[in-house]
Amino acid sequence: MTRKGLFLIVARAADGTIGDKGTLPWRISADLKRFKALTMDKPMIMGRKTFESLPGLLPGRRHIVLTRDAAFAAPGAEVAHTIAAALALAGTGEVAVIGGAEVLALFEPVAERLELTEIHADYAGDTRMPPPGAQWRETARECHAAVGETPAFDFVTLERAA
Repeated sequence: MTRKGLFLIVARAADGTIGDKGTLPWRISADLKRFKALTMDKPMIMGRKTFESLPGLLPGRRHIVLTRDAAFAAPGAEVAHTIAAALALAGTGEVAVIGGAEVLALFEPVAERLELTEIHADYAGDTRMPPPGAQWRETARECHAAVGETPAFDFVTLERAA
């Protein structure tokens, strides 16, 4: 059963890469702006490595860290050790699941929406995610052409198929 308001947000290269050594292997300004707009004023659920890869606490958002490490603590972050505990901390309303790959996979069965940036280039990376499966249907797409060093990319909204 899906959880109302729960969405995954991820940028994925054509070869499935979503990260490399704890960072994004690309720099797409429009993607960062979209991420900020979609997550502002919302709780964000993430794994410990994703939390540690951030430049610090992102203003205007709650940081809920899902970790197996019982001793993990970080000022400004809320810590959960199970999916249920993370969702309980998040409360009702929209909740963004921002990564990493394991956390995205854990929440995918209960998410009602996927906000995907499809990057039309391959990147070397150590973290991959499979393409969205048949359980998702596309409801919106915004295409962006390559400009200079920035590859072509699409912002895609997918909703769980009925």
